[in-house]
Amino acid sequence: MNLPLLEEQDIKGKRVFVRVDFNVPVENGKATDVTRIEKTIPTIDLLLKKGGKLILGSHLGRPKGGVDPKYSMRPVFDALQSLTKAKVYFSESVIGADAVKMAKDLKEGEILLLENLRFHKEEEENAPSFCKELAKLAEVYVNDAFGTAHRAHASTEGLAHLLPAFAGLLMRKEIEMLGGLLARPERPFVAIVGGSKVSSKFAILKNLLDKVDYLLIGGGMSYTFLKSRAVPIGNSLFEKEFESQAFQLIDRAGVQGVDIQIPTDHIIADKFEANAKTKSVDKMGILDGWMGMDIGPKTIDTYCKIIKDAKTILWNGPMGVFEMDKFAKGTLEIAKAVSKSKAKSVVGGGDSIAAINKAGVADKITHISTGGGASLEFLEGRSLPGVECLLPKER
Repeated sequence: MNLPLLEEQDIKGKRVFVRVDFNVPVENGKATDVTRIEKTIPTIDLLLKKGGKLILGSHLGRPKGGVDPKYSMRPVFDALQSLTKAKVYFSESVIGADAVKMAKDLKEGEILLLENLRFHKEEEENAPSFCKELAKLAEVYVNDAFGTAHRAHASTEGLAHLLPAFAGLLMRKEIEMLGGLLARPERPFVAIVGGSKVSSKFAILKNLLDKVDYLLIGGGMSYTFLKSRAVPIGNSLFEKEFESQAFQLIDRAGVQGVDIQIPTDHIIADKFEANAKTKSVDKMGILDGWMGMDIGPKTIDTYCKIIKDAKTILWNGPMGVFEMDKFAKGTLEIAKAVSKSKAKSVVGGGDSIAAINKAGVADKITHISTGGGASLEFLEGRSLPGVECLLPKER
């Protein structure tokens, strides 16, 4: 994907609107996890070093198109001040005379953080009038919010058509890592896909089937695959409307020479609770009245052996009910196996990233994607509005 390099642009003395993804958890007026802010600091530092005057815009939560103090960017402003040496100002308004004046008063190397973009319903509507108001704040547009690139909102897509537009360093890294993963993977290419519902991952599975050598399936979604092969699943999570599609996917994998693996043993529980009774059962199936909660030791061993020999790894989704310690072993063991592998590894999805962090191996992963929904749609092979608008325009 031929994106113009931000490093080569002359922005000295210019006001730069940077769309960031500062949608971070906030409790009692404080940002409790600033990872997303930290990920954008390299882009901010680059622009400041080049003499830019930065106007940062982000959403926080879902305020439903109106002002809601609960979703104010103030806690983010406090966190940002501690993460940069630059002078940071806060604008109570997103558009209008006051915001424009604050933007124009900025000196080189200074930052203005706007209030929550979604306090205006026009943001999510991608209203042309709102885009024009945002454009009054700056002379250059930079998008560093890959996590919102699947949304055609005013600040993620519309504004890019009104100002010279470029991808931030984080945005470009996400595109290059995920794009390279799908287009030029070293082999064997192993995809590990988990999570609770096959319905939310089926499009990814179909797209990956044309690209991978191994497809390792875990989590709640695996029980629909098992049921499609007449394996008893007890009271496990099951999506009947995807049963035949799961069956067909396994068949198609065989025809294409893809080694698709589904769990052969399971950790089961008599109820969906942390203090439930548990058992380990083999491929004969899950007992009536019981439910699958994690992959079993034989499956862990099989998956880890495949991962060990991989040259490229993509992991999205946990192997079990990871949030309960009793059912986290499968996910944590996969995290450790991925970290020990010499493969190029890309991990995405909140639970997978949490597992990597819990296992203490985040520094052993090649790339941890911040994309969320955008990553999923990219892996499905869909074009992202927030990326398409950054491509060079035909003249």
